Amino acid sequence: METTHEVFNQPAPLVGYNLFETNRPLRDALTFNAPVMQTSGLHDLGATIGSAEMQTHARLANVNGPHLHTHDRFGRRVDEVEFHPSYHALMRAAVGAGLHGTPWTASGASPHVQRAAGFMLFTELEPSILCPISMTYAATPALRSNPALYGDWGPKLGSLWYDPVLKPYKDKPGVTMGMGMTEKQGGSDVRANTTRAMRVGSDAWGERYEITGHKWFFSAPMCDAFLVLAQAPAGLTCFFLPRVLPEWMADSQSHAVRNVIHIQRLKDKLGNKANASSEVEFRGASAWLVGEEGRGIPQILEMGTMTRLDCALGTSGLMRQALSLALNHTAQRQAFGKPLVDQPLMKNVLSDLALESEAATALAVRLARAFDHADNAHEQLMARILTPVAKFWICKRGSHFAQEAMECLGGNGYVEEGGEGVMARVYREMPLNSIWEGAGNIMALDLLRGLRKGDAAVALAQELAPARGQHAALDRLADALPARIEAMTTEVEARRLTQDVALAVQAALLVQTAPAAVTDAFCASRLGGNWGQAFGTLGAGTDFDSILQRAMPR
Repeated sequence: METTHEVFNQPAPLVGYNLFETNRPLRDALTFNAPVMQTSGLHDLGATIGSAEMQTHARLANVNGPHLHTHDRFGRRVDEVEFHPSYHALMRAAVGAGLHGTPWTASGASPHVQRAAGFMLFTELEPSILCPISMTYAATPALRSNPALYGDWGPKLGSLWYDPVLKPYKDKPGVTMGMGMTEKQGGSDVRANTTRAMRVGSDAWGERYEITGHKWFFSAPMCDAFLVLAQAPAGLTCFFLPRVLPEWMADSQSHAVRNVIHIQRLKDKLGNKANASSEVEFRGASAWLVGEEGRGIPQILEMGTMTRLDCALGTSGLMRQALSLALNHTAQRQAFGKPLVDQPLMKNVLSDLALESEAATALAVRLARAFDHADNAHEQLMARILTPVAKFWICKRGSHFAQEAMECLGGNGYVEEGGEGVMARVYREMPLNSIWEGAGNIMALDLLRGLRKGDAAVALAQELAPARGQHAALDRLADALPARIEAMTTEVEARRLTQDVALAVQAALLVQTAPAAVTDAFCASRLGGNWGQAFGTLGAGTDFDSILQRAMPR
């Protein structure tokens, strides 16, 4: 019989490689922003998450999503979410790598940058389980305003042990935290919250309240505790709400008592499938005051700064993964007599994607550096300015980036199964970081507020100064920004300003960290106008080969 089915010209999956060692742009960004930081842990993490075993866990955690059990078979409320074992394997790896609370207890150089790099690498493997990791990172410092709570919970929030079992915090080697802020009628307008808090007394953790109300988005409901917003007599206030009540509130038989958190349903989301996002009701749930009554907005803004950093980091990691998948495919797939990656138009597309990915990495790591130097006035201003800038621009570019990278794989990129099925998961995940923690308009308005404070505009000029004189297009944009900031009296053009600040800072960073081929192509296209309105429209004089050689994942 004649052979009718022979598989050939199908690329081997991208597996069994070290994500850190092969990511030259990330390593150069770390050298620039944290030159004395030890990277051995990142090398180990890169090897672990590039393995076939971990990629299998990522697939299984998404294919076998979380399941809600509101009651047990006897009719008692349990309000538990069941996860596939692969979810817990991924959580164990992320916590073990210190991607949650360790920067707050670490003593080494640049702990926030180190954690940021690990967060980006892990995102390439599986982003959705990083939701509770990110919230633990953001919520931990807020507890310091309640010393008793922080004394009990702080060490466990920084632990490298992951324990998914529902039990009192004292019996666990490590814990995680979630947040509950938005409500169905408010969304980003948290001042519209209707959840109420009534003071009922005080105990070892301070002022205790009963919380009654709901949360429209309550992510990672299996965390050990949550920070929630509720209306107290003095106004919107932040509270600490554990899933299991402390030992002094146990029943007469000394049994642990679950807090009154009723999970109504899990969200059926576009992506982010491995993570459980829920709607909940509090029916007299016990919670403890964090900070002062009426100071909930400033506290949530402080926590939002850190989760917005993670949005920029996460999208940067997803961009790198999408680019790596596209490069892996096109380097092996033959079309019209040679590898796709050698076809001129494909070279243009891939090079353009590589520029976008490297610029996103440079900006995200630079923002993380600001968190390592919070006592420095310039870095404080950079954190204030670059947080909304990076969150807006990197995340806004993500979905377009993923679509173009998927197109490089053709129909193979659109299917869900196999190694290349990861691209479909990346594509579904991309919009999340742009929406979560404030969509584009919220970020643009936040930048305007930041630029009106103190010497923010001067600090921005100082940030761009080391790159002046290296490219005419960057100089023109840097020259124009101060007057545009000064003249910005309306919100209408705030998104355009946010975009241009992002591009200017990205270009300035690439001048200092990337080879000339990358810097020249980025400035000529994004700043100089030698570019179209889609990826793959770089000028003919671009050094495509140098850009692609730098970006290759193998």
